[in-house]
Amino acid sequence: MKPRTDVCPKTLLEVNGRPFAWYQLQWMIRQGIADFVYCIGHMGGMIREYWAKNPIGGVSIHYVDEGSELRGTGGAIRLALDHDVLDEEFLVIYGDSYLPVEIGPVMRAFRESGKPALMTVLRNGGKWDASNVIFAGNEVLRYDKCPPREIAGRMAFIDYGLSVLRRSAVAKRIPSGVRYDLARFYHSLSIEGQLAGFEVGERFYEIGSPAGFNDFTRYLLKLSSESSDRTHRS
Repeated sequence: MKPRTDVCPKTLLEVNGRPFAWYQLQWMIRQGIADFVYCIGHMGGMIREYWAKNPIGGVSIHYVDEGSELRGTGGAIRLALDHDVLDEEFLVIYGDSYLPVEIGPVMRAFRESGKPALMTVLRNGGKWDASNVIFAGNEVLRYDKCPPREIAGRMAFIDYGLSVLRRSAVAKRIPSGVRYDLARFYHSLSIEGQLAGFEVGERFYEIGSPAGFNDFTRYLLKLSSESSDRTHRS
């Protein structure tokens, strides 16, 4: 998304007149979530400033700032754990993803699984990106972003972008103070039989590329049109 992200963090890029982050939080707030933790780095001060100027009543936002030494997606979550801002169970999403999924069923599946983590997955067949998950029986049997060819041929699902984790899993598996990727964390859980799965039926949206940004813009326009139609009919 350069050069736009040279002057603005991706999550604050405007879509139809509002920052992308606004749509993310509204989606979660509608489902009863009121406590948020931002793991920030690149121009993180702009994210703080936006929410300070545009507060949402009844919502708390904490920030964990990696500064200039970025620790990777897993290392950022470990830093949040070290700052004691994570609940015993918590959701993880990426700052550039919008996921039209009901969170309640995802949380129920996580708790019923008894496993330390759950990954939502989408049947992909290579449509949205390279498939990276073998999924069966409510379990991620294999998660691998760079699988060998014989494994890749069996992968029909993709990581949807919403996970549920336990604090204890982060404390046990992600070392403090080092760069660590969540992909490594999920991979090890999957091959140990410790990663639950939940299949989602509707596609994800992202603003990590111009094509994705345009897709999300069209999605919002479609929602707006459908809402207007319902209003006129009523």
